[in-house]
Amino acid sequence: MSVFDVLQERGFVKQMSHEAEIRELLEKEKITFYIGFDPTADSLHVGHFIALMLMAHMQKAGHRPIVLLGGGTGMVGDPSGKDEMRKMLTPEFIAHNIACFKKQMSRFIDFSEGKAIIVNNADWLLDLNYVQLLREVGVHFSVNRMLTAECFKKRWEKGLTFFEFNYMIMQSYDFWKLNNDYNCIMELGGDDQWSNMLAGVELIRRKEQKPAYCMTCKLLTTSDGRKMGKTEKGALWLDPEKTSPYDFYQYWRNVDDSDVENCLCLLTFLPMDEVRRLSALKDAAINEAKKVLAFEVTKLIHGEEEAIKAQQAAEALFGGGADLSNVPTVEITPSDMTAKVIDVLTAAKVFSSKREARQMITQGGLTVKETVLSDPEAVLAEDMFDEEKSLLIRKGKKKYFRLVVK
Repeated sequence: MSVFDVLQERGFVKQMSHEAEIRELLEKEKITFYIGFDPTADSLHVGHFIALMLMAHMQKAGHRPIVLLGGGTGMVGDPSGKDEMRKMLTPEFIAHNIACFKKQMSRFIDFSEGKAIIVNNADWLLDLNYVQLLREVGVHFSVNRMLTAECFKKRWEKGLTFFEFNYMIMQSYDFWKLNNDYNCIMELGGDDQWSNMLAGVELIRRKEQKPAYCMTCKLLTTSDGRKMGKTEKGALWLDPEKTSPYDFYQYWRNVDDSDVENCLCLLTFLPMDEVRRLSALKDAAINEAKKVLAFEVTKLIHGEEEAIKAQQAAEALFGGGADLSNVPTVEITPSDMTAKVIDVLTAAKVFSSKREARQMITQGGLTVKETVLSDPEAVLAEDMFDEEKSLLIRKGKKKYFRLVVK
């Protein structure tokens, strides 16, 4: 089975520029391809996950990935699917984010011995001569055609700046540059990038009279079409400092029954026979599939040791186990042991504000030890803590924390 068949079977592929040629290419040759990542934050998030898995499948099949980090394009910002202009990022902020991305990507991609390449498009975009760019590249773009692109449609009412209008040209230039420097002949990416990717394919074909291709993968969505990876705290980050391995595990443990099969296909390397077996489970038995999904995904992102800890913490809390050592902890001071509950939990970032804390308490959503709080002015007491000076807090139905005195 070729990697093309693997990607099709697992449900990655959404659109292709030249389907028959791409199928034959991936079956018979080893190619160099690239995926671009704009460093708009200091961590990758779940929205990047499918692209990383796609890249990993391709590398396992012997194809060479180029990770293109958008130090240049990130200074403009991709308008695709955005209602308004993105905030401009500083070069220092972008450089820091790129360093963070590289570290996280190494869990998926083998960069040893030239098996994969990392490049930063700032190395060529920031020194481009504008008139030269217009003469060499601009002549191959039709404004009429660009204006029909899906990536710009959301912006007609609020307006699209010329600054952002250039993003498609810059991304196309990236593909042309990688084609020249590394014989890169295919761009892969999320389906929201389709218009930009096609433009790059057409630039190479017109300018160089050479074959070039693109293929998009599905965006990670729920069965009813909503984007996955959002939590009450915001995005589901791959950095353990931003989303703890336990919270990450719990997110996948609690996906809807209807989303289990799609997540197992796209976000794990489990054999498809096992995916089909797990996905066929019904009613209460589907929880077994969710446990496998949560463990496999957490292992990929955070390593097996952290996945085991998260699994053990979940079992201790929800399965009646006694070992709570792996439950997420919040450190407090001795003086906090007799302070107001909402003051302690807000300071510890369990709640984003005292207003949120009060609202949850009045709705019966906060449990301290085994008591559901009803009074927003409730105060902690030393006798609530166990001999290890820890206290179990439950926020909502499934979010647990241990307050630990340091």
